[in-house]
Amino acid sequence: MLDLQRLRALHAVSVHGTVGAAAVALGYTSSAVSQQIAKLERETRTVLLEREGRGVRLTDEAHQLVRAARELIAIVERAETELEQRRGVPAGRLTIAAFASAARGLMPPVLADLARRHPALDTRLTEIDPHLSVDLVAKGAVDLVVAHDWDIAPLPAPAGVEQAVVGDDLCDLLVPEGHPFAGRTAVRREELGGERWICQPPGRVCHEWLVRTLRAAGHEPEIVHQADENPTLVALVAAGLGIALIPRLGRGPLPAGVVEVPLDPMPVRRLYALWRTGAARRPAIAETVRTLGAHWPAVSAHTPR
Repeated sequence: MLDLQRLRALHAVSVHGTVGAAAVALGYTSSAVSQQIAKLERETRTVLLEREGRGVRLTDEAHQLVRAARELIAIVERAETELEQRRGVPAGRLTIAAFASAARGLMPPVLADLARRHPALDTRLTEIDPHLSVDLVAKGAVDLVVAHDWDIAPLPAPAGVEQAVVGDDLCDLLVPEGHPFAGRTAVRREELGGERWICQPPGRVCHEWLVRTLRAAGHEPEIVHQADENPTLVALVAAGLGIALIPRLGRGPLPAGVVEVPLDPMPVRRLYALWRTGAARRPAIAETVRTLGAHWPAVSAHTPR
């Protein structure tokens, strides 16, 4: 008989691409995941993973098992949802993926609130970029996602995934003290040409928004420095190395030498909670979505302005 936990390990590797990433998502060590798959290989007398460069590749037999694992995981999820629904209280493990600034600025009070009011609920948070996390919830790798989109780049919900709006996060133009924009009450997007930009790397939603927005205004952005974390971007602005567009959520107080200037119109990114349709009846999902919405007004009111 195939072991469900070992099938979960193989399924996680197929979704996340590496043993290490699968281990992080499952809350195990890489060694534990490797051992689970090795045991599954012995049970099935089949090679499931093959070395490919620094990573691994799933064999055809492994892909067949992953399809079966996906169906079994869905069946277990439905059973757990029905049991939790009968009890009427949030319980069990709930895995959540959130992008960096939400993980920093929104999730701590939300998770603490859930832990205080629902001791039977075991929440597990992982920080993942939105363009990856939405696919993970659709594939069943996580239970709930906190993601965002921008006003010119909407976030589509995949088939079988539901979403609810958490709130709107405003974004400001950050410039070094002494920059010509520093004394302005507002800057129009058409005025942004010829600037040296500090931005997240390509593939990130913020990067794509900046490129699209400037091109729509007739400018090709000159991106001179790239970094993943907003505090790094702010530090580069403080050093006088360029300007940046930074959302308020999770940004923290600005250091000396950095001035925020509103753009006209002001960019907005909308935060969403997303979950699989099959888990919509689960009290843990409903309560977490409600708690996210309940905390957003206080979180947004205390973001730097």
